[in-house]
Amino acid sequence: MRNISDLIEHHLKHMLQDSPEGAVEIQRNELADKFSCVPSQINYVISTRFTLEKGYMVESKRGGGGYIRIQRIDLPALKTIQNHLEQTIGDNVDQAAAEGLIYQLEEARLVTKREANLLRAAISRETIALKLPFRDEMRARLLRAMLITLLVK
Repeated sequence: MRNISDLIEHHLKHMLQDSPEGAVEIQRNELADKFSCVPSQINYVISTRFTLEKGYMVESKRGGGGYIRIQRIDLPALKTIQNHLEQTIGDNVDQAAAEGLIYQLEEARLVTKREANLLRAAISRETIALKLPFRDEMRARLLRAMLITLLVK
């Protein structure tokens, strides 16, 4: 007999298989009611069995109409993107180089104009109010994380 975590995992994976876009949005409380368990059990299953290393991206929105979105990702594509970003960004990146990369991505239509503007705002020296070299290290981390999120669809 399977335990409750196995049943929840199986159910979510089945939902993902049936989803044409390879992603599902769930309400944690509704799923907990369906399996007669506490909502923290849903959190446990998602945080341990739907990880980036296992090929899933998880987003959550808290609050009244909150949801958890689970998306299956292609790990080879993610590895390729991560490798490219590692080579381009490295452990630190100055503002000019970061903006140049954003410009290239926008020109290649890999990010929208709006996404590019959000990226620029997030990596600006006014936003990252730290002294050098910490500012360039933080910029690299932020940019890499945001681009992986945007480019892995």
